[in-house]
Amino acid sequence: MMSDQELKAPPFYRVEWAIMLAARDIRQTFDFVFSDFKLNLSEVALMALITEHGSLSQSGLAKSLGMGRASLGALVDGLEQRNFVVRKEDPKDKRVWLIELTTAGKEIAVKLEERDQSLREAFREGVGRDERQNLADTLEQLRQNLRSLSKERQ
Repeated sequence: MMSDQELKAPPFYRVEWAIMLAARDIRQTFDFVFSDFKLNLSEVALMALITEHGSLSQSGLAKSLGMGRASLGALVDGLEQRNFVVRKEDPKDKRVWLIELTTAGKEIAVKLEERDQSLREAFREGVGRDERQNLADTLEQLRQNLRSLSKERQ
């Protein structure tokens, strides 16, 4: 039986449309859930990466978040103005800036992790680990297919 979503989308857009709608809903929900911290999903993700891995370079953060360096720089600027992160010279390479959490950033990161965990539990309700892994594998294959298509055009 077809879902309402499948009936509304043109036949060749069904999977793509479902992915785009899910991505939009994920983004909006995460932004809403973190809005009382006045943070969006990208800012929370950046802080989570630093919490998990320690100081990271701006280019490393940009690559991990799938962002351009300029966009990442603006994100860091905003968090730096709010005293959540600080830029420090990499002692191994003076051309590289490392991004670290400040004391205030570390304190809020604990609260963000708690909120994130409860949101993910609600988000994943009724979807088993194997289903999530299959979905992740399928999405990664679709991404690889798209990347190979864009390489062919270059």
